[in-house]
Amino acid sequence: MTRPARIGAMFLLAAAVMACMLVAASARDVPAVLPAGDGKAGNASKPVKVYILAGQSNMVGMGEISGGNSRHSLFFTAAEGDAGGVVVSVYAGAYSPTADYDKLPAKATKTISYGGLGQDPLPKIEGESTTVIRGFIAVKTSGAYAFSPGYQDSKHNVMELEGREVYRKEPGKDAVQTPTKLTADKRYAFKVTFLTKAASGLFWLGRTDVPGTLETLVKQEKKFPHLVDDQGKWTVRNDVCFYEARISFKGGPLTVPLRERKTTIGPELQFGHIMGCYHDEQVLLIKTAMGNRALAWDFRPPSSGKLPDVKEELKKWEGLEYRLMVEGVRKTLADIAKIVPGYKGQGYEIAGFAWFQGHKDGGNKEWIAEYERNLVNLIQDVRAEFKVPRLPVVIATVGFDGKEMGENYLQIRQAQMNVGDPAKHPELAGTVLTVDTRDFWRSVEESPSGQGYHYNRNAETYMLVGDALGRGMVKLLEQKPQK
Repeated sequence: MTRPARIGAMFLLAAAVMACMLVAASARDVPAVLPAGDGKAGNASKPVKVYILAGQSNMVGMGEISGGNSRHSLFFTAAEGDAGGVVVSVYAGAYSPTADYDKLPAKATKTISYGGLGQDPLPKIEGESTTVIRGFIAVKTSGAYAFSPGYQDSKHNVMELEGREVYRKEPGKDAVQTPTKLTADKRYAFKVTFLTKAASGLFWLGRTDVPGTLETLVKQEKKFPHLVDDQGKWTVRNDVCFYEARISFKGGPLTVPLRERKTTIGPELQFGHIMGCYHDEQVLLIKTAMGNRALAWDFRPPSSGKLPDVKEELKKWEGLEYRLMVEGVRKTLADIAKIVPGYKGQGYEIAGFAWFQGHKDGGNKEWIAEYERNLVNLIQDVRAEFKVPRLPVVIATVGFDGKEMGENYLQIRQAQMNVGDPAKHPELAGTVLTVDTRDFWRSVEESPSGQGYHYNRNAETYMLVGDALGRGMVKLLEQKPQK
């Protein structure tokens, strides 16, 4: 090789190395065990990376966060016998932490029903007073439970169980709960001392170790450690913003719960953590999903054409969910400055589309037969709608009953697998990837519920689906030609 040729080769090699370095620097590695995030917002000098998540109820998300609190009413006045209720004693004077109310004489005492709707009034006396409730509590199912006595101002109280403090909420401070294991049908002596004059007969109880809830998986089984900090609180990713463009029209930084009063999660939680880990830019997840929706009817893409013999009064519903999806995405992007915290006018890039659906189509033979065609058309129509011809698309298959899936859903699953198969759809090669979710199925015994069509409401299933979708999306992004 001549000297000029060697120099030319060296320049080519250097350029290749530099190109590799630029590709590697454009995104972060996504390790098997995700980091919790550093609490910082994404790089506001680059366009926001936007991902659209669509589907029916399982994309809405049905994975239970906790066992939930419910009003409890299994109380007794004695350790044995059928006498239900509790004994309420009222003492003169404001609450004093040094007072021994077990030895002081009560000014008023009454036996009441407890824990239901609080309809049985508590006794009262004139002037300052302190109310103490005593009795025995039992549960029907063994497990670990957290106690929440009182409501609103009456939440300011201290509860002891068998002489050990299990709940405390002082005025102006957060409640401190100590989950405690209880054995079914065993009665436990308890006492609730109210710290202010406000007192009530309301009582909530929540099981904290329900199998398959996110709290059990993360806080007890130590799975998905990136979801909690050193104090056991849910982490917040400020570089990933979540927004519901179909149901609540609310959102915020990626955390648990995803919005106020939401008690379940969907695939977006883990998907968002992966994309936040991968991108340096701010990430926006737009979820547009609704329960009981079929691809062949509700999400019917325009290029699939109209179904025959549809009654005139029903025509407005055909393809409505598709139109609402597009509308929701457009409205969200139009308000991106209000939705993404710290947005500085850097613009956005629609970076990917995730699809998790299939239950409703599985109940109709005609819809099953055209599912593959409809899904291909959906992908092409979404790409055309948002003018991203090679928009990366990840599809999660149906996974009902795991490897024991029924025939109808096996056909839906196969159609979904076919769409991600470059041999069957070369026009989508390198831009569409399908992930098989059957291994993510969890049995009723491992789950909070027996709702098979909602994957038994098992949070691990939804986390694993989100993980597969996220890592699949990263794989597609790494295959994209770099500028």
